[in-house]
Amino acid sequence: MSAATATAPATAAATAADDDGRIGLRGNLRHIGALVRRNLLRIRQDPESMFDAVLMPIVFTLLFVFVFGGAIAGKGNHDAYVNYVVPGLMAMMGMNIAMGVGTGFNQDFQSGVMDRFRSLPIARSSVLIAKIVVEIGRMLVATAILLTVGFLLGLSVSDVPGLLAAVGLSMVFGSSIMWIFLTMGVTMKNAQAIQGMGFLVLMPLQFGSSIFAPTGSMPGWLQTFTDYNPLSSLADSARGLMNGGPVAHDVWVTLIWSAVITAVMAPVAIRKFRGKS
Repeated sequence: MSAATATAPATAAATAADDDGRIGLRGNLRHIGALVRRNLLRIRQDPESMFDAVLMPIVFTLLFVFVFGGAIAGKGNHDAYVNYVVPGLMAMMGMNIAMGVGTGFNQDFQSGVMDRFRSLPIARSSVLIAKIVVEIGRMLVATAILLTVGFLLGLSVSDVPGLLAAVGLSMVFGSSIMWIFLTMGVTMKNAQAIQGMGFLVLMPLQFGSSIFAPTGSMPGWLQTFTDYNPLSSLADSARGLMNGGPVAHDVWVTLIWSAVITAVMAPVAIRKFRGKS
């Protein structure tokens, strides 16, 4: 057998890997499933990677309810503040876990894992999608813990299907934000830079919103910012879905933000990943 004949299958596989469209839907789904399993096994081998998803909901809920709840809702109104802040924290969980997607992805580049993926005949997009699927699972774990702590502290929900819809809406928005951090994970030099930039962006978005407190007492210019802040729309949507109230406008605003962010950032992340890997 000639050298050209022997290398032909490898060349064809590499060419196919560079073009997701040539692999086909079934091949893409198979690759995504294999990579999801790989990422889950990695979490199993490193349980500490789940500490943020497990501990963050507990710490933030206790912190805001018992430290800031009395000042915001009034002394003795902890139950009312629990009903206010827990839906807002659902929005914040997605943002913080999304930042972890970027840092983890960047570390995969630094450790050489992506060099291995580059040598495999797989769709480049499947690597990113598998990462998002696993992180959505981590978001569900964090949300379940958040709600459990909330119920223990007096959270009341008048509409169970609405609660499920609020969780689903949080997952949709959180998955769209992940594309931003995946792009940062590809383009930035190290995980510390991603964390620094992430906090610089996330802190104004989180505190300049209706997550932790009503916006009525904020200055006019800040209220204008909160009106256009998607985290405010997501938090208000979750509150309305869980305990009643007008939700249509906020739900549509959240879905539109999610669709626009995904439509803009997903192609950018995939293109940057192809170029780097």
